[in-house]
Amino acid sequence: MQIREAVAQGNTDLKFAGIKSPGLDSSLLMAHVLNVSRESLTANSNKKLTEKQCADFCELIERRASGECVAYILGKKEFRGLEFLVNKSVLVPRPDTETLVETALKMCNDELKIKNKLRILDLCTGSGAVAIAIKNEMPELEVHASDISTEALEVASSNSKKLLGDKKLYFYQGDLYEALKTPFHIPHSSFSTPHSSLSTPQFSIITANPPYISSDEMKTLQTEVQNEPSLALDGGRGGLEIITRIINDTPEFLEKGGSLLMEADPRQMNEISILLDKKGFSGIKLYKDLSGLNRVIGGQL
Repeated sequence: MQIREAVAQGNTDLKFAGIKSPGLDSSLLMAHVLNVSRESLTANSNKKLTEKQCADFCELIERRASGECVAYILGKKEFRGLEFLVNKSVLVPRPDTETLVETALKMCNDELKIKNKLRILDLCTGSGAVAIAIKNEMPELEVHASDISTEALEVASSNSKKLLGDKKLYFYQGDLYEALKTPFHIPHSSFSTPHSSLSTPQFSIITANPPYISSDEMKTLQTEVQNEPSLALDGGRGGLEIITRIINDTPEFLEKGGSLLMEADPRQMNEISILLDKKGFSGIKLYKDLSGLNRVIGGQL
């Protein structure tokens, strides 16, 4: 079978399975099997596949048709121009989350005109996408990141080593701010992440892409989203349980004039704004994602 024939058949199979981008996904999976770029497939479309290549491709198509996302199959996902390692322990980084990164970077740029040093904390870091993207684009920042999941932090630490090299990023394992008591060490590994002694754990900016989907809505999500870790998605009743905890506890960890930035569902922004206001945050603002929806909310103490 030729490459173009296999890709066309994969497209048909994925379309029948209800996959939204069957042609793109089929070509991505073929490029992965051949270990080439997707763009090079066209130039080699008449090349014949070996039996093993055909079998490998069919296996990947079956996985995609069953609802496993392409990022998990490939083990990687691009975000802010960086290729992140991903697996089923972490959420797949999404373009909408770039709004959180861009807002934080702009704030940091503004703050550095006043201060010599900024300390940033990324809660619920998952794959480390937000924290690593911020550190990559502004190496002068002191960036810390935490997560409750040991498995997620293993992925984040690997991404930090792969993408940042010698640029230090500090990881902590535990439940939200409680994590700051526990520097993270990768289990069963000779590689250990650097850690900082936070005798006074206060930050200039705190970012978070917390679980914000309601428990009831979790059951209605697309299959490929349901395959992502529920720990990183389920925000409890109404989807605001984790967000409420973050807002309530943040004042202890923010410098005077510091800002909290959170990604959330556009439908939750009014309730979150009220929670922030009640906790003493001012200058509450909304920031739109690539689709023009309110995706990030921020406030200042």
